[in-house]
Amino acid sequence: MRRRPCETDEGSVDSFDRPSQSALAAHMLFFELARRTGDERAKKLVVRAASSGFTESGELREFMPLHGGWSDSFFMDVPILAKAGALTGDRRFFDMAARHVAFMQRIVLRPDGLYRHQASAEAAWGRGNAFAGLGLALTLADFPADHPAYAGLLASFRQHMGALARFQDENGMWRNVIDRRGAYDEYSATAMIATAMLRGIRRGWLDAATYQPLVDRAWRAILQRTGADGRLVDVAESTGTRGMSDDDYLHRLAILGRDDRGGGMAMFFATELAGAD
Repeated sequence: MRRRPCETDEGSVDSFDRPSQSALAAHMLFFELARRTGDERAKKLVVRAASSGFTESGELREFMPLHGGWSDSFFMDVPILAKAGALTGDRRFFDMAARHVAFMQRIVLRPDGLYRHQASAEAAWGRGNAFAGLGLALTLADFPADHPAYAGLLASFRQHMGALARFQDENGMWRNVIDRRGAYDEYSATAMIATAMLRGIRRGWLDAATYQPLVDRAWRAILQRTGADGRLVDVAESTGTRGMSDDDYLHRLAILGRDDRGGGMAMFFATELAGAD
């Protein structure tokens, strides 16, 4: 039997044979394994993923090399750095996380507190903002409060959650393009934003009286749009290419059916509601 180029003799697959943002984000699973069981192999995988933020001589890079200019990078690149720092105690990982957040904010943070999905368009895509919000929540969960960058990261998270709070609609949802009333209610962004808010409430970063009602409305909305057969209502398709216009974001296909992204984020939301970190 022929094996794939990245497959080892043992049948395992090296995720860094073809490095990607998604591969970095997936290493958060190894963090949980290492944290819960002390598995050294899992710890090494987390450290290897996060070490892409450093040069061969160990210096911090200007930014994470796989960011691609997308706001997704707040989720895909930053939390794994904080998690590597939490596992190893090496504060350079936190330094790099803070550096990359600042770099990405220079590119995609709008004056109104929402995030562009990419620098070439103003559209505040729903999942693009959800990636930023949830990514910062996951990062703060492992970031030491005595680090010089902690207060700034926490302020950024609070400001973003405040900006998003203004745009939850009467159905408990956030839209495919956050600030466009003509955009459709979008499933994955709603689950992710509400998860970030709930993490903020549970950690004391956000005021429960203000944000818990938003989370509760979002959960009811997700339940209403989740079929017993696993079909989901209105998960935005991927963006796929650079250079998209604002109208391109408005016209992302709304998927009616099973979807790994939407289902995964709904499970993440449910897990957070259950109080399981």
